[in-house]
Amino acid sequence: MAFNINLFAGALKLGGARTSLFQVNITNPANGAADTFVPFLARAAQIPAATIAPLDVPYFGRQLRLAGNRTFADWTATIINDEDMQIRNAMEEWSNTINGFQTNLRKFGASSPALYKSTAQVTQFSKTGVPVRVYNFVGIFPTEVSAIEMDWGTDAVSEFTVTFTYDYWEVSGGITGNAGGL
Repeated sequence: MAFNINLFAGALKLGGARTSLFQVNITNPANGAADTFVPFLARAAQIPAATIAPLDVPYFGRQLRLAGNRTFADWTATIINDEDMQIRNAMEEWSNTINGFQTNLRKFGASSPALYKSTAQVTQFSKTGVPVRVYNFVGIFPTEVSAIEMDWGTDAVSEFTVTFTYDYWEVSGGITGNAGGL
């Protein structure tokens, strides 16, 4: 195929999706006070990956490859830290509810997974501000609230990451609708 910029431009409908047009929402079951700030201070996140692991079935010295189970990689959000540390405090409290910092025990109020697992969303927007796709995380909870580097030689707003695990994700809303119940 010969190089033709017009064919390329025609294939790139609407000029391509922008990685900077997104919003994150996280529902924190332990401390929801910061939930309204997450959409403004979540600086980075990902549209999640999903992997189907192959199953190797041996047959007369050969491997027949079949589709195995789906797994979901951990999901990480980068949060801009404000001086009140409200989001960080909420994430630490959520983590502490799951496994106490001092006690190594689950807090009484989160004795069941249904009480510490929650939901989150990543919404990708078009260049006109219309939601294109919404990825909904189901059964999400934090597994790591990262360190915040302190450095006299740096003049920057502090950030931290929160790594989450979850049961699954599904696509809903936006102009693409429900993508076949993914």
